[in-house]
Amino acid sequence: MANNPSNIGKPTKPTPATLATASRAGSIANPGPTNAQRVVLEPPGSAAPTPDEALWGAIRNRTTAANFSYFERLVELLFCKDRPSDAKLKEKIEERVPYGRIDRCYHGPDAYNLLKAAAETFLALQCGVKVEPLFRPDEIRSKLSDTIEGEADRGRDQTPTYADLKKDLVELYLVPNLKPNTLPYLQRIIDALKLVPANSPLCDGLVQETPECFPCMLELIWSYWHEEGMLVQSLNAICLRFQNKRSSRLRDPLANLRLDPLRPLNTLLWGYIQDEINRLTVTRRAYEYDHEYGLRLMGKAVTEIESVDRRSKFLEAFHNLLYVTGRFYKEADDTTVRADAFPVLNALRELHLILALGAHNQFGDLPWTARVEMLIQKWLLARPEIREFLGGAPMVPYKESWMPHADAMKSLQGWSDVSVSHYRDLGVYGEQILLSVRYGDWISDLVTQANAYNWAISWRSEIQSYIHSYRAVTGVDLAAELTDSGSAAQRYVQPSIHQMRRLRYQRNGTNGALRIRRSEMYLR
Repeated sequence: MANNPSNIGKPTKPTPATLATASRAGSIANPGPTNAQRVVLEPPGSAAPTPDEALWGAIRNRTTAANFSYFERLVELLFCKDRPSDAKLKEKIEERVPYGRIDRCYHGPDAYNLLKAAAETFLALQCGVKVEPLFRPDEIRSKLSDTIEGEADRGRDQTPTYADLKKDLVELYLVPNLKPNTLPYLQRIIDALKLVPANSPLCDGLVQETPECFPCMLELIWSYWHEEGMLVQSLNAICLRFQNKRSSRLRDPLANLRLDPLRPLNTLLWGYIQDEINRLTVTRRAYEYDHEYGLRLMGKAVTEIESVDRRSKFLEAFHNLLYVTGRFYKEADDTTVRADAFPVLNALRELHLILALGAHNQFGDLPWTARVEMLIQKWLLARPEIREFLGGAPMVPYKESWMPHADAMKSLQGWSDVSVSHYRDLGVYGEQILLSVRYGDWISDLVTQANAYNWAISWRSEIQSYIHSYRAVTGVDLAAELTDSGSAAQRYVQPSIHQMRRLRYQRNGTNGALRIRRSEMYLR
């Protein structure tokens, strides 16, 4: 055929073998028609921008600023030698400590009181609905003109700067009021109660708070998950050994712990133990966990509590929100459909009402006190003296310096072998998610599926991280499709029950299955 004169000059149709050979050789770029058009389906972005996106950015800003890493850095900058310090911060701390100047010699509880005042001052500086630059690890403070790290993939067209987010928060979201500007949700409550500002907490009416103090972006679920991660119990075990008290076990795993008086931890632990009468008890916290979230602790230190008011529907509503949001993500990732955000909106409204029912009595003071105490416990557990004794796994990456020591303590005591990293993530991400639900004005008729759509996109990283960590801790996948009533019921069981079950399997050498005898292993 190739030698036929009639075919000379005419294009010939290439065979599949010829195309494959030419493609490998790079002689042809596109064997298809020259007028072909490439069609690509892109996933839809966020809905039209909504004002509450500024609130969510402020929540992430304030909760990040209150992280332990920043507190640890603040203590290092203020009190350690050969490092820059902030004179204004020192003055504020000195106002809270009636024991004299910061640079004096400390004996007795003075050193611990100074650390406690630093924790209270640090937390007070982070409170409020506001946006402020953060300290970077290289000791350079961010500027208002800098873009905010972590805000790039939130459904926005471009990453906002601190100045942009601050402007949007004040001008687009907060309700102009007598000083300060108020969240729409809180203004709704104030209008319903018909409260007028008062000049003093001793007068009738609404006590006007400063923007730096109210509301403080704290959720008690942060403390709950850190307590489940054995943070408090780890330091309690060290304090018992420090007082030469034997634990309930025949052989104390901390018997060789000896803290020399030449380094700070010895004096700090003395003050910490002496201040025990002023700290929250585990029972006190357990009652508030039950009141706000219906979450209960299990263990020897907590007897059966008899609470008056508990949020029995919180766990179901919260996990249902996570489930419908996970289903929304699957629809959003399908480029051929438009994800339906109405189930997310209904779940947000349900959880918002349940959270509002738990915002009474100890709602403001107990979470604040628990956070201050746990920041101090983290700092004490991160001390080099503890690292020298407990050691840990040096090749395991951790986000905070106290975490390897907590995992080492859990290993010594025979507690859960789930990494404390998962408990820390549950506390951090759970707090951010619940703050966005609690302080958003979700009950308003002006809030539509566009708000819920943007909420789901904005919090995707935190929600999926929470679902993953919850599965690692309890073994329950909150995003899995429901197949029967039994799998649905497992989602609403107390997390502490799931953890006790897994701890029992761990100690029995099983993984939820029957234990296999050693002799049977060789027969398989």
